[in-house]
Amino acid sequence: MKFGAVPIDEAKGGVLAHSVSLPQGRLRKGHVLSAEDLAQLSAAGLHNVTVAQLEPEDVDENTAAAALADAIGGQAAGLNISNAFTGRANLIAKGPGVVMLDVAALEAVNLVHPMITIATVPPHQQMAKRGLVATIKIISYAVPRAALEAACTAGAAAIGYEKPQHQAASLIITEISGGAGDKGQTAIAGRLEALGVALSEVIFVPHETQALAQAIAQAPDDLVLILTGSATSDIDDVAPAALRRAGGRIERFGMPVDPGNLLFLGDIAGRMVIGLPGCARSPALNGADWVLSRVVCGVPVRSADIAAMGVGGLLKEIPTRPQPRQRR
Repeated sequence: MKFGAVPIDEAKGGVLAHSVSLPQGRLRKGHVLSAEDLAQLSAAGLHNVTVAQLEPEDVDENTAAAALADAIGGQAAGLNISNAFTGRANLIAKGPGVVMLDVAALEAVNLVHPMITIATVPPHQQMAKRGLVATIKIISYAVPRAALEAACTAGAAAIGYEKPQHQAASLIITEISGGAGDKGQTAIAGRLEALGVALSEVIFVPHETQALAQAIAQAPDDLVLILTGSATSDIDDVAPAALRRAGGRIERFGMPVDPGNLLFLGDIAGRMVIGLPGCARSPALNGADWVLSRVVCGVPVRSADIAAMGVGGLLKEIPTRPQPRQRR
């Protein structure tokens, strides 16, 4: 691509680099100049105009953006691709889900050519319908075809999208004298609703290992959430012990995300079990949101996955915390 000021009579087919005001109206930046446009520019007393002139091996910005968007995310069933405009094409969520990114591949795309760019949300970001997952922007008016092809190859299917796999969840709340009661039920139901999951049953039991074990075993749904009246402070505390007594197992107790440290994750007979931290009573973002969204969307969550959440896991302080990080 050639860029710069050229005589009016050599500018036909060039892409206007800067908007120009004329008596007949305004020619906007990005407009492809026709013979009629050139006549108007000349009549206005202009002798030169700054344009981008595509060469045979170039691909225009919109065609390039659309091609790269299709290569990177076109295979993801949960994503739509917007029509390319001014060198930009967006990947947009069709509905609730979690974004899956091949980070190394996307970094490789951004290394191919400075004028070929892609920006995304973070890996495993929970999205709502019409949420912007990624934007592909061709900065210049055109890029070399070889560079575009290299970018499409490097980023092939680098963005995926996992939609919710669970339809319903059970919530078990343990009760203690003077405890929080059903506080938090609304916030948890809202989290599930955002993922397209129904809260089918809320079960209240005493904060005792045997009573909770029985409730876990009898919970009807394939996703079981536990919110304890007293914070779970050890892997042998009431809730993790109850899961094991019911025949389940603990995958991970504790997470390096704050708020959210006191979460535990396990399973029983093929059903996923999440022991929610007390901060889940608030609608504010916490570590439980990261785990819940992945579990709901069928994304495997292992102990190592939770351990990796610590980088970036220092979340915004919430005013409902009984012991804030810093004294005020």
